This record gives sequence, structure tokens and C-alpha cells, in this order.
Amino acid sequence: MARIELGKVVALARETAEKELAPRAAAVDAGQRWPEEGVTALRTRLGGLVVPERFGGMGHGLLAVAQVGEATGRACASASICFGMHLAASAVIAAKAGGEQQERFLGPIAAGEHLTTLALSEPGTGGEFWLPQTRMEHGGDGRLRITGTKSFVTNGSHADSYVLSAVAADPGTPPGLFSCAIVEADAPGQVWGPPWQGFGMRGNDSRTLELRGVEIPRSHLLGEEGDQIWYVFNVVAPYFLMAMAGTYLGVASAALEEARAHLSRRRHSHADRSLGSQPVVQHRLGTMWARVERTRRLIYHAAVEAEAGGAEALLGLASAKAEVAETAEGVVGDALTLTGGIGYGQDSALQRMLRDARAAHVMAPITDVLRIWTGRALLDEPLLEG
Repeated sequence: MARIELGKVVALARETAEKELAPRAAAVDAGQRWPEEGVTALRTRLGGLVVPERFGGMGHGLLAVAQVGEATGRACASASICFGMHLAASAVIAAKAGGEQQERFLGPIAAGEHLTTLALSEPGTGGEFWLPQTRMEHGGDGRLRITGTKSFVTNGSHADSYVLSAVAADPGTPPGLFSCAIVEADAPGQVWGPPWQGFGMRGNDSRTLELRGVEIPRSHLLGEEGDQIWYVFNVVAPYFLMAMAGTYLGVASAALEEARAHLSRRRHSHADRSLGSQPVVQHRLGTMWARVERTRRLIYHAAVEAEAGGAEALLGLASAKAEVAETAEGVVGDALTLTGGIGYGQDSALQRMLRDARAAHVMAPITDVLRIWTGRALLDEPLLEG
């Protein structure tokens, strides 16, 4: 997959979203169905977006993830997050990829033939996905054996591979020594829970994965043992946050457009004037636009700052996801007010957006944690206690 300039990448994402995601978004939500057609189209056309060019990918970074996420999030938030988790996992694999990982994973990802995803959250640690309880043991044959449970695995049971975290179970291992590894979908010992029944984001298929002594070759270990914290804060968090921020920016943008279109076409029959001619409505719509636009600028600035290794990268990344969560929820709520009973109907796209937007606060790292991280960073305090 050859490199494509960012403008063309975003145009391709918009085209795919309009043709493949938007027409199926309502059915995906209503049927709580994993968006196979949309994810396949995105994987085929843009699957290698963040894979380095030397491995056959497009070589793009966080800004592309955010802008593609906005384009896809406008059409279908579930499909957008599913693809965003593929991009985040791809970036993790590429960060310190060895020769076999390049051939077995990055090559097919770049070719649009392989879907990967993250499997980091666990039932016992909630939103603190950087504190795994899943155990990894060394077998006598040089293989690694993984035992534990992962929760809310987006693309659960549909991906070709899963990037997960585990703590070494060997006696004498220093505390806090966590590692990341790749588990392929066909590795024996994986037991998937039932489909997730969500209030919103109903197409994610975020299932629980039980790992019953799953064995993987040592070559599937990412980086060195104990590298997990490096991966989490240098790769996982930036790409994860930008994928979510882009998606929910797309939701907010779509809600703004729904309100604008409604106000433009609806008319008062007795006065023969559009709803949009009322000053109070104009004021509300203008405020919504400004809120979306300043959030967009924060997200894009955060992506550029992080790619450049800037001093305010963490502040921007954490604040971007926190801000977009509040913006999406608020703008969708305002759009529902402006569209009245029509927007409140069950067949309205806004009711889906409202439910999808609420998930932005609960998808880890949650909004309150991100605000705390921002404050600690400003005060030169460690992000994590202990």
C-alpha cells in the first residue's frame, strides 16, 4: 500500500463513510450488529494507514487517525471505533516490530488483508487498562502461555489478531513488569463471551475474552518483557485517544449538520418563514458551531503536537478526548432541542447519536481521569499513583 497524501486519505475516508457506513448505520444500531461491510471497506482501503512506509504502509500518524475518525464518525460511530481500534493496535505492533512480526502482521495489515484490535481492559481493573491481571508464563519449549480475562474487546471474535497485555507470572519477577503480545484469532484456548448489549455504540461487539492457557510463540511478544508501560503511554494512549476523539468529533459534527439542515428546510406555515430566521435559533446554532470548531482545533493541535514530541503533547491528548466527550454530548442535546419532536423520534439519527455520544465519557480513560492527568502534568506530578 503506497503512501497517499493526507488530503486524499481524508477524502477516501469520507467517500467510504458516505457509501459504505452511512447507509448501514441505522441497521447496525438497531440490530446491534458488528459493521462487517463498513469495517471491511475501511480495512481494505485504509488498513495500513499508520503502518510505516518501510513495511508497505501509508506511514501516517495521529493527525490522520483523528481526521479519518471524524470522517467515519459522522456516518457511523460504531464502525469508526472498530476501525480506530484496528489503527491503534497496528501502531502498537509497528512501534518495535521484529522481522517475523513485520512479515506476519504488518505486511498483511498494510495490504488491507488483516484486521487487528486491542484487548487491554479487564474485569478486575475497570478503566485502568494499564494494570493487567492476565498472567504470562514461559513454557519449556520457548513459547508463552497466557491466562486471564479481557473485557470490552472491540471487534471481539471478528479480528484476525489481538494486541493484549499481561504480567509475568514467573517467580522472582519484579512487580510492575508488564508486557504486550499478539494473539492470533485461531490460537487454541480462547473463549468468547456473548455479544455485548450496549445502550449506545451498539455495533462494536465489545465482548469478553477468556484466555485459558493460550500459547503463542515468543516472537509474538512486542518489544521486550516489561515494555508495557512504554507501549501504553507512548503508543496505545496517543492512538487510542485520537481514534476516540476523532470519532466523537464526527458525531458532534453530524449532529450540528442535522440541526442546520432541519432549521433550513422547516418553515412556519402561518408566517412563511424558516425556523432558522428566528434570532434565538441562530444564536443557539452559532454557539454549537463554535463549540465543535474549537474542539476540532484542540484535537488536531494535540495530534500535531504529539507527533512532534512537543512539551504539551500529554496535555493536548488528554484534554482532547475529555473535551470532545462533553462537546458531543452537549451538541447532540442542543440539536435535539432545535429539531423538536422530529429529532426526538425513534427513526431520527439524533437519537442514535445521543446514545453513541454518551459512551465517550465511559470509554477508558474516562473523562475525570483525563482531567486529573492534565492537572498532574501541569503540576509536574506523576500521572499514576504509586
